[in-house]
Amino acid sequence: MMHAPSNKRTAAENGDGGIDVVLMRSLGNGEDLGPIVRYAFECGKPEALLHQLRNVVKKKEVEIEELCKLHYDEFILAVDELRGVLVDAYDLKSSLSSENLRLQEVASALLLKLDALLELYLIKKNVTEAIQTLKVCVQVSKLCLACNMHVANNRFYPALKILDLIEKDYLQNTPLKALRKVIDKQIPAIKLHIEKQVCSEFNDWLLHIRSIAKEIGQLAIGQAASARQGDEEKRAHQREAEEQSRSGVNPVYALDSEHIDEDTVLEFDLAPLYRSHHIHTCLGIQEKFCEYYYNNRLMQLNLDLQISSAQPFLESHQPFFAQIAGFFIVEDRVLRTSKGLLSESQVESLWDSAMSKMKSVVEDQFSHTNTANHLLLIKDFVTLFGATLSRHGFQVTPLLEVLDNSRDKYHELLLSECRKQIGDILTSDTFEQMVIKKEYEYNMNVVSFHLQSSDTVPAFPFIAPFSSSVPDACRVVRSFIEDSVSYLSYGGHINFHDVLKKYLDKLMIDVLNEALLSMIHTGNLGVSQAMQIAANIAVLERTCDLFLWQAAQLCSVPLHLVERPHAGLTAKAVFKASQNAAYNALLNVVDSKLDEYLALMSSINWTADEAPEHANDYIHEIVIYLDLLISTAQQILPLDALYKVGVGALHHISDSIVATFLSESLKRFNLNAIIGIDNDLKMLEAFADERFQSTGLSDFKRDCSFRDCLVESRQLVNLLLSNQPDDFMDPVIREKAYGALDYKKVATICEKLKDSPDRPRRSTENKKMSSCSFVYVIWKWDQETICLLQQAST
Repeated sequence: MMHAPSNKRTAAENGDGGIDVVLMRSLGNGEDLGPIVRYAFECGKPEALLHQLRNVVKKKEVEIEELCKLHYDEFILAVDELRGVLVDAYDLKSSLSSENLRLQEVASALLLKLDALLELYLIKKNVTEAIQTLKVCVQVSKLCLACNMHVANNRFYPALKILDLIEKDYLQNTPLKALRKVIDKQIPAIKLHIEKQVCSEFNDWLLHIRSIAKEIGQLAIGQAASARQGDEEKRAHQREAEEQSRSGVNPVYALDSEHIDEDTVLEFDLAPLYRSHHIHTCLGIQEKFCEYYYNNRLMQLNLDLQISSAQPFLESHQPFFAQIAGFFIVEDRVLRTSKGLLSESQVESLWDSAMSKMKSVVEDQFSHTNTANHLLLIKDFVTLFGATLSRHGFQVTPLLEVLDNSRDKYHELLLSECRKQIGDILTSDTFEQMVIKKEYEYNMNVVSFHLQSSDTVPAFPFIAPFSSSVPDACRVVRSFIEDSVSYLSYGGHINFHDVLKKYLDKLMIDVLNEALLSMIHTGNLGVSQAMQIAANIAVLERTCDLFLWQAAQLCSVPLHLVERPHAGLTAKAVFKASQNAAYNALLNVVDSKLDEYLALMSSINWTADEAPEHANDYIHEIVIYLDLLISTAQQILPLDALYKVGVGALHHISDSIVATFLSESLKRFNLNAIIGIDNDLKMLEAFADERFQSTGLSDFKRDCSFRDCLVESRQLVNLLLSNQPDDFMDPVIREKAYGALDYKKVATICEKLKDSPDRPRRSTENKKMSSCSFVYVIWKWDQETICLLQQAST
């Protein structure tokens, strides 16, 4: 009893209190002690278990002693049983020791194998970890190798995708710090290398796209020119159909499939640009690249807008505008196909800058261009340039306005060239009727200008009513219309027919008509030349409607608008006035020639002793000349002009005869001279009647015939030869028989007809007694009667 606490403390101090408690609980519960024994041996502390068992035994002995005191008898019995148990315990102990020894012998070998196994497990774990590390490193290495290969082969996008994959999925999970550090350091270097390579390729593309921009622009402008030509061919077919419809022929409409073609897509490579843009986007520097692209393209545009002073603009304008067209076609394609690279505002800014420069260039070059054809060539190409870029959505109106502002200068230059051409044409023309020997000449010079009188092809050689200057001038006018339409069309104005009509009038009036008038007024023209000029003007007057119709056709104006009243050219009325001026010039030439023959009247013996039996010599010359004049006029001039020439010539002869009687150089004349003049008039009247009939003028029922043009001289001669000169004082008879005579002229002439009374009687030998009475009466008239005549004339 005294030793029990100390044993407990000893057990507790030895750290075996836990086992003691467990052992006691197991024994108390009657549980199997096998696990506890096995645990003790596994832990290598069987002595402790044995010690605990002893303690348990001691405790139980103490308890037994106590119980024995209470239950002595029972205790004695229990002691006996206990001793038996003790013997069994000792047997068990011996058995356990032996088993332990055998177990130790067996377990030592197993423990060695267990240690080896644990070491192998550790090695396996390390090897597995190493394999996993190597797998990650191998994958990273493979990705790095693939990235290097892509970079080496300029496949930058997959290289960037690999770099992005390494950064996101592998870099932080790479177990090797050294490898992770190397990769982390190389990724920015690779990206920088890719950026430099892409920029280098992009710069090469910039140079390439600028080098082919001119070709792109030329191709696009060529397509616009083809489209314009197709439109013009359609309008030509439409005009032909209208003309056939006007002529009564049913127009045939056909669809020419060869001209139906879609616009060819302009092919140029933007892949390097897209690639660069995409790579920079992947690098996260898209804005930097967009700014770089815009600035470089702006610099290229500024270079393209520079004009070389070493080359004339006429030669350089096509490459200049083709280069700009190509530039903006590329920019339009970039704007529509590359998202985010360009903005509409940036393209508009580029276009505004280019438009301002192009306007100043065109204005400056037009101001220094002094040839209409050069202006037209430049204008045509500029309008094609405008049509090309308007298809791509660019506003070209300001440039077209510059062209419209230059149209006056163009037409002034064109008029100046036409003035020179027409001047050369008129100078080289002999003003003889044009002889056409072949049908193609007839078609070229007559039919093409609608100058034929009928649709029937005449026999050749054909003598045209005009000279060679008429078709040549018509060709100049037609060329002017075509050139004017070429300049005015495709500009800022849709309906330019009125503008063309104004310039056409200016050509016909200020150039052609003025040249003809200058030829009329300043040229030393013969009669046939003056006639031909008058005939030419009449033909040109008729061509005004043709030229207006051609202008309307080229302007696509409906013909019924042209055919309205007061819709014609002003030049038509001007040509009519010029025609009258030509007729007056012709009459002046004729009068001058007649004056040369009438001057022969000075050789007449005005106081002849005998009356002549035949006409005077001068009248023969006049009749021969008039016959040639009328014959020539009949071949050249229309009947109304022929009538004017004949009437004017005969009027001039009649006036000249009367003027001869009034001339101060003629102091006096007698009856015999008057009889000679009467013979002259009869011969002239016979010629006038014959010509009036033979020329067909009598069919037109003119109020005044050729004979009527001689009425004043005839009435004067009739009065001087009249048996009853007093009838002149009778108003009724005077109005009927002497209405063309003037009182004052008659009085002046009567003063010169003074002769002795016996002169008439001597003339009876020539059987002129009926005519002598007037002389006698006039001789009887006193001065008072002559004064009455003079008062009546006043």
